[in-house]
Amino acid sequence: MEETPGAPEQGSDGKPISPLLIEAVRYAEERHWEVVPGTHLIEDDGPPRCSCGAPACPMPGAHPVTQDWQRRASAGPGVVRRWWTENPQASILLPTGRSFDALDVPERAGCLALARMERMDLQLGPVLEAPAPPGQRGRRLLFLVLPGTLAKLPEMLRRLGWGPGRLDLTGRGEGDWIVAPPSRLGAYGFAQWARKPSAANRWLPDAQELINPLTYACGREAPAARVTAPSPVPAAPRR
Repeated sequence: MEETPGAPEQGSDGKPISPLLIEAVRYAEERHWEVVPGTHLIEDDGPPRCSCGAPACPMPGAHPVTQDWQRRASAGPGVVRRWWTENPQASILLPTGRSFDALDVPERAGCLALARMERMDLQLGPVLEAPAPPGQRGRRLLFLVLPGTLAKLPEMLRRLGWGPGRLDLTGRGEGDWIVAPPSRLGAYGFAQWARKPSAANRWLPDAQELINPLTYACGREAPAARVTAPSPVPAAPRR
C-alpha cells in the first residue's frame, strides 16, 4: 500500500517517528554535524513552559539539558537516534565553533543581504531563520560560515568602519549553539531553513566573503538614531 503524502514516517512497530528524530539523524548522517538534545516545551492547561522546570526560563525549549552538553555532543547517527528515541520531543541543538560558526542578523537585513549575495553569485552555505530570543522582536537570519569567525569578527567590522555594538550583527561560535529545524523556540514559533542544507552548499564560505553585504544591509536597516553609517572619506575641515 502506498504511503499517504504528508503522513508521518513510521517505525518497525508501526508507530509514527518523531520529525525531530528524523532531522537530528539527518544532520549527523548527511552533514556530519555534531548534535545535542535540548529542552522542550510542555503544554497543558497553562501557558507553555520549559521542560527544565525553571519558572522564568530565559530560553524555553531551546537550551541544553545538562552543563556538560559540549562534551556530550555527537555526530554519531546511532547515538543521535538513541537520544531522540528516548526523548522524541527534545529540541535539536547544533554546537557552533566546530563544523561551522554563524553570523546572526535581523531578518529584514538578512533578506536584503541574501538577495544581494545571490546577485553577486557568492558561495553561500545554509541559512537558518529563527524567532528572536525572548525580549527581542522579529525573526533572525543566521548565515553558516567556516568555524573561527567569532574571534575575527570584531576586527572585520572595525576595518569596515563599524565599532563594537553599532550594528545588530553578532557571531555565534565556540561555546554557543543554534536551534535547528524543526525545533520550536518557546511560544515564538519554529526554526526553519531559509536555505536548506544540500549538496550544493556543503562547502561553507569564509565570513570575509559575506561581511560586506551583511554590514551594508544591517547599517541600512538600523534606526538612524542608533547608527550612523561610517564615512569612507573624512570630511574636509571648514574654512
